[in-house]
Amino acid sequence: MDEPFRIIPPKNSEVPLLLSIPHCGTAFPGNLSNQYKPELIASPDDTDWFVDALYDFASEMGIGMIAAHYSRWVIDLNRDPQSKPLYSDGRIITGLCPTTTFLGEAIYRDGRKEVAPDEIKRREKLYFQPYHQKIQQLLNEIKNEHGKVVLWDCHSIRQRVLTIQEEEFPDLILGDVDGTSASPGLIEPVLGVLDHSNYSVSHNHPFKGGYITRYFGRPSEHQHALQLEMTKINYMDDTEKRYDKSRAATLRTLLRKVLEKLIDQL
Repeated sequence: MDEPFRIIPPKNSEVPLLLSIPHCGTAFPGNLSNQYKPELIASPDDTDWFVDALYDFASEMGIGMIAAHYSRWVIDLNRDPQSKPLYSDGRIITGLCPTTTFLGEAIYRDGRKEVAPDEIKRREKLYFQPYHQKIQQLLNEIKNEHGKVVLWDCHSIRQRVLTIQEEEFPDLILGDVDGTSASPGLIEPVLGVLDHSNYSVSHNHPFKGGYITRYFGRPSEHQHALQLEMTKINYMDDTEKRYDKSRAATLRTLLRKVLEKLIDQL
């Protein structure tokens, strides 16, 4: 079995910052792949496409990265392992082991409505737990060296997902679980950089941070977590299917400024 994640270590002197990219994976384990609709898993639409490429400059800044190998349709690394809903406003929220796309389309050949509990536990042990355990190991190592650490959880989404809300999403959405996953001294400078960009920015709406931000954000332990959601149109083409180097270059410039600001604050 392939490792459920890959690590991109910092190329230069390490800074107290770690990137997590839980939804960039597109692989399916061989023993599961024939259970899904082949036309869907050939290009799983709910993937956070190219986010790992978007942030590939981070290692030169001394920032390590952990990125998922398998698709979120195998198991969603940013969901509560007990499948507790992250939001209660009526939006569609796919579970720990999804059976549909964000738009409600069945992803399994047999149209199953749920994954069997013992199979969920098996996937949790093989894919979910190793990812989260590795994050904590890396955070501990960084914190032991620097005394504090920030986990930056990287996401992207289509500009419009009608099962979540009717309106287009803002370009950039910073999530800190209503100010509880990181200290104000980190949140406010990041918002300042984002607000002075040419992108539309929102704070904690409609996304305030998934399970990773909520679980690992422990400011009282000098372990902070922030989530940045961005719309794919800002670094992909108008179909949101192909990487657009020009759009991505503009966004990468801003992302670098944001991470530099975080490093300065730390």
